[in-house]
Amino acid sequence: MHLDVTQLSAFYLSPLGRIARQILAAEVRSVWPDVRGDRIVGLGHATPFLRPFLGEAERVLAVMPAAEGVLHWPPEGPNLTTLAYEQHLPLPHNSVDRLLIVHLLEATKDPAEVLREAWRVLVPSGRVLAVVPYRAGAWARADSTPMGLGRPFSRAQLARLMDECWLDPVDVRRCLYVPPSRMRMVLGSARAWERIGRSVVPRFAGLLAIEGRKTLTRGIPVRPPRKLADLVPALTPVPKPAATCAANLNAEGAPRSILQGTPERDRRAAR
Repeated sequence: MHLDVTQLSAFYLSPLGRIARQILAAEVRSVWPDVRGDRIVGLGHATPFLRPFLGEAERVLAVMPAAEGVLHWPPEGPNLTTLAYEQHLPLPHNSVDRLLIVHLLEATKDPAEVLREAWRVLVPSGRVLAVVPYRAGAWARADSTPMGLGRPFSRAQLARLMDECWLDPVDVRRCLYVPPSRMRMVLGSARAWERIGRSVVPRFAGLLAIEGRKTLTRGIPVRPPRKLADLVPALTPVPKPAATCAANLNAEGAPRSILQGTPERDRRAAR
């Protein structure tokens, strides 16, 4: 289930959302410390985490799902967002160096199709960073946040999904250990929660991020188009004699009711 883009934007403007945005943005930046000359695309709701790359990367673009909606971003400059179906990106083959996927794999109907489309647009050895709610964390159970909607992933599930879509997992990150609470005391100690969580309970993070690398050593299976005969049972027409068809019409030329007999039967009944 996709959230509306205004709901996602409103969450990241709230006190709890600002904390989550700062933590995840720092994690993304640590995975990609140098993007000079790269073409970066954010897929899903990735605009809160793309700002650090503006002015450094060669090009930055945000693609928002059609079911989510789109907003102008960044607000202070020319628009860098577009609306598209996540399974059919309006990008040519081998045109993106780095692809950031946030708030999408847990909401889309077919996450494998999204990752295969990501594989298509990535350059050889391109990188994709997929961020999803972590199944073992508390955020996946918080319905009041975007992380609590959709399907959460475990590390093994997301890594297996990437491997099936011809992306080799090369880095795994966990973050967002602060509880999904709006209490001022919890929000004020967010840094302590992150520091303690990473060292004591790393498996109870709120978000899971896995970086995958595009590989060209795997072939794309060719799927022949299925014929209509394979989907619909074949029906063989059986011709009916013209005399029988005429006998099934009444005097006015309309089809005779199934309760009515043929003229021969009517004569026998009259006798």
